[in-house]
Amino acid sequence: MRAVIQRVSQASVSIEGISSASIGKGLLILLGIESEDTHEDVEWLAGKIARLRIFDDSDGVMNLDLGSVSGDAIVVSQFTLFASTKKGNRPSYIRAARPEIAIPLYEAFVNRFEHLLAKKVGTGSFGAMMEVALVNDGPVTILMDTKDKE
Repeated sequence: MRAVIQRVSQASVSIEGISSASIGKGLLILLGIESEDTHEDVEWLAGKIARLRIFDDSDGVMNLDLGSVSGDAIVVSQFTLFASTKKGNRPSYIRAARPEIAIPLYEAFVNRFEHLLAKKVGTGSFGAMMEVALVNDGPVTILMDTKDKE
């Protein structure tokens, strides 16, 4: 499971011109799910992101997590995070999980993240063509992969 976590001052996701989610200060999480991912990956990644201290404290040091700043979050599924570009010029997405595996894990991630934050999380729509807009704050962008736990 891979995530691109972006600290934002605002973000939104729309589907066919209709807003699906919109937030102010918080995190935009692009989530890619691989065929071998399990609920253990969901638990680890959701917990790690919920505790990630990338918001400034009163001294301007990144020392606060999302809950500490009363921030919001949007989670958007993005199978292209598993693109392979080793051969040719057209990416291969063979490592991305098929919907029958990915959808339950995506939903489990959103549910677990909501539980950890004790608040609702915005989402896109799995498999839909979405328009994602954001103002990256910092900019701060963090990459995480459950296969590279640190």
